[in-house]
Amino acid sequence: MELIVFAAASLTETLTAIGETYSAENPGVTFRFNFDSSGTLKTQIQEGADCDLFISAGQKQMDQLDGGLDGQEGAGMVDHATRVDLLQNKVVLCVPKGNPKGVKSFDGLAKALAAHKVLMAMGNADVPVGQYTQRILAHYGLDEAALAQAGCISYGSNVREVAAQVCEASVDCGMVYATDAKAESLAQVDAATDAMCGRVAYPVAALKAAPEHALAVEFVDFLQTGAAAGRFEDAGFTVLAKA
Repeated sequence: MELIVFAAASLTETLTAIGETYSAENPGVTFRFNFDSSGTLKTQIQEGADCDLFISAGQKQMDQLDGGLDGQEGAGMVDHATRVDLLQNKVVLCVPKGNPKGVKSFDGLAKALAAHKVLMAMGNADVPVGQYTQRILAHYGLDEAALAQAGCISYGSNVREVAAQVCEASVDCGMVYATDAKAESLAQVDAATDAMCGRVAYPVAALKAAPEHALAVEFVDFLQTGAAAGRFEDAGFTVLAKA
């Protein structure tokens, strides 16, 4: 049996390793992973792509597919009874090696952006990490559109693209998840609080039309076991749901 898993790009290495562990314990079960921005994955599911399980890096994308929430676009595609908030991450401010512009905090970044003295990388508006970044900009009273027009913002279609821009030093700083910063060995200079951008939770759920619905439900349960939790924690996630 093949389980088709659509998951946020920030889960690439960790979830692949967990899938290998599950397959070793359950011979005959294989995985087909699709890692991308949660917004892109949500759209693919709405357009009819085969998918057994969805793990989003934001509530908005899952809400738009959730049959348990009335009035949502695409509602009815997610099996609401299987939905659980699995993980928590943090949005962190990262800088290239050597930190050429001396960005040391969100407060300092806000001042530098207001003065049009730095180039910051962030996710697109349909990407959860981009939406969290928008909230941080709003927290500081910064106008994203004006900053983009002034050439102070560089965009990425998912969190890995944002991290790559920081790693390559094509920008002065960038906002990514703590787990991606750790995976890419990026220098973190500050972490956003919940008051700045909200809780960064990753919901998981099986799809109602999942080709392997029963297996998807079993894997949701496995993701809440100690074996999976250890992998997530090693990657820098906080585990919210444990069986």
